[in-house]
Amino acid sequence: MTNELKTASVLAFERKLDVSDALLFSGEWDNRHDNHWQPVSIREKSVRGTISNRLKTKDQDPAKLDAAIENPNLQTVDVAALPADADTLKVQFTLRVLSGVGEPSACNESAYREKLLATVAGYIQNAGLGELAQRYAANLANGRFLWRNRIGAEQVEVTVARLQGGRAVSEWCFDALTHSMTELKAPAADAGKLSELAALMEAGLAGKEHVLLQITAFVRLGEGQEVFPSQELILDKSNSKKSKTLYHVADVAAMHSQKIGNALRTIDTWYPDAQSNGPIAVEPYGSVTTQGKAYRQPKEKMDFYNLLDGWVLKDKVPEQNQQHFVIATLIRGGVFGDAG
Repeated sequence: MTNELKTASVLAFERKLDVSDALLFSGEWDNRHDNHWQPVSIREKSVRGTISNRLKTKDQDPAKLDAAIENPNLQTVDVAALPADADTLKVQFTLRVLSGVGEPSACNESAYREKLLATVAGYIQNAGLGELAQRYAANLANGRFLWRNRIGAEQVEVTVARLQGGRAVSEWCFDALTHSMTELKAPAADAGKLSELAALMEAGLAGKEHVLLQITAFVRLGEGQEVFPSQELILDKSNSKKSKTLYHVADVAAMHSQKIGNALRTIDTWYPDAQSNGPIAVEPYGSVTTQGKAYRQPKEKMDFYNLLDGWVLKDKVPEQNQQHFVIATLIRGGVFGDAG
């Protein structure tokens, strides 16, 4: 009698798109290919605002309520902006594309591990990693990783360089604003370059080549315009006098690697509401915290765990789009064991 295959209680995967923090610099658009770039600094600003948040009016004295909203809202915040003589933001980070897709970094069930590896190998043989690589490459080319810094920009140029031995051996340049953020495809002028970049990333995921990329984005915003590094999450606010704290690395304004990674894996167009809502980041339950919604509900059997268990444990092969989602979640990495 054979033992029934079961999910490992310890099951973890390392991320295969390894992103650095992104640093922010300022300069001139016309001189963007020179090396004269100054770090964007963060400074404090104390402002006198008004009370504008929704108040709980139930059971409150109207006189006290009027007094509360008439008071000024005094606050100290971090801000980052281009200097008065610079019109362009430069954002730069590196990306390692790692091999070993679907290979757990920890798994305490050897039979499950063997079946999982066979399942992933079958996917790679039949579907390949090209579709996922093309979508990751598209999010580099379209500048999605710039987040709010992309909105309202006059021009955005993204350069992706492959580094070997500390220097660029090949390079691709994209006009980011001409790329679709919803279709994850390049315009005709950039289609060939995007295909080349996607092929390189596919080779990296497949373990055929060592792939280290340096991504540089130039964003023409205008002299003195505000820019947007990552905001720090301050859990203990008793020790902070500021209502907003921005992230920096050695006094250079920066964006969290997690935020960059979230943008790169915003490739899930295979969930039920994708046609109207557009791509979302690959997450086990399709969670989008800014919308307060999880688009891949377990009750609909469209979440990562139901799809993975059906595929590996029960040989219920998902349709190909959902196979893409499962493999993309493994590339994302995480702890997925059944501890219960």
